[in-house]
Amino acid sequence: MYQHNESILTYFVIKGISDDPHLQLPLCVLVICIYIITLCGNFIILLLVIMDCKLQSPMYFFLANLSAMDISLSTVSFYKLLDIYITRNKTISYFGCMSQVFFYSSLVGNELLLLSVMSYDRYLAICNPFHYSRIMRKKPCMYLALVCWVLGFLELIPYVVLLSNISCYKSNLINHFFCDIVPVMKLSCSNIRALEILIFTEGLLILNLCPCFFTFVPYMFIIISVMKIKSSSGKWKAFYTFSSHLTVVVIIYVTLGCQYLKPVSKDNLISNKLYSFFNIAAVPMLNPLIYSLRNKVVKEAFIRKIKRLVH
Repeated sequence: MYQHNESILTYFVIKGISDDPHLQLPLCVLVICIYIITLCGNFIILLLVIMDCKLQSPMYFFLANLSAMDISLSTVSFYKLLDIYITRNKTISYFGCMSQVFFYSSLVGNELLLLSVMSYDRYLAICNPFHYSRIMRKKPCMYLALVCWVLGFLELIPYVVLLSNISCYKSNLINHFFCDIVPVMKLSCSNIRALEILIFTEGLLILNLCPCFFTFVPYMFIIISVMKIKSSSGKWKAFYTFSSHLTVVVIIYVTLGCQYLKPVSKDNLISNKLYSFFNIAAVPMLNPLIYSLRNKVVKEAFIRKIKRLVH
């Protein structure tokens, strides 16, 4: 079934989360439940932001974009895994695998860029409130969101071009539950030095460290400003405005750090799958829950819509 000779492949085989036959049904149910919850939660956030007049501010506009990215990320990552559980077909075409690598990596990059923009938005709202409405107008916000969407896709083109130019593979069995760039690279018997250098330089410095820097630096100034507030009620009110976003940021970066910032060894395949699964499953599912449970305005908007539907 699997090709082990060094040849150009036309398809790959996705190994999946586990080979244990007793775990296939529970894993299938788990993936379907997580995907449905993710879709429902993020679609609710999207609809609330679009339909509720009290959510027409830059913060909620960016939140709607984050929900759209989470929906796209979950769909891109889970579509083949769901197909495996439903049809038992573990094969994916070469073009389909390259497409999944491109869209998954691009959407992760898009999300990191958007989190940086949301941090800047919270910085202006707390540290420069008098200039906030002048700077964060509708058009600049739309341009910032558009840049986040476009830049993430443009940055991944060189990676996919180099990956698709691999001339031969030792095997077509991907030891993962979706096509990611690192598991595909491990199958190569060609010289992938250029791709490794690109991942280390642009991937680490530009796609990861730059968004991380521009995400957490504004929070340093935010925390300093909040600590200068004398009243405890004022401090709590300021903290309340950015706590949800900071929670999401910490979860995402901790997950990505556990997934990628560790020594490479042959014994970390299970942990890699677990971190990847948490990153593409739990994080998009938790985002709408965090923002809805910790955001009074979102909860009130949701209650208003439910009451209108009931009456």
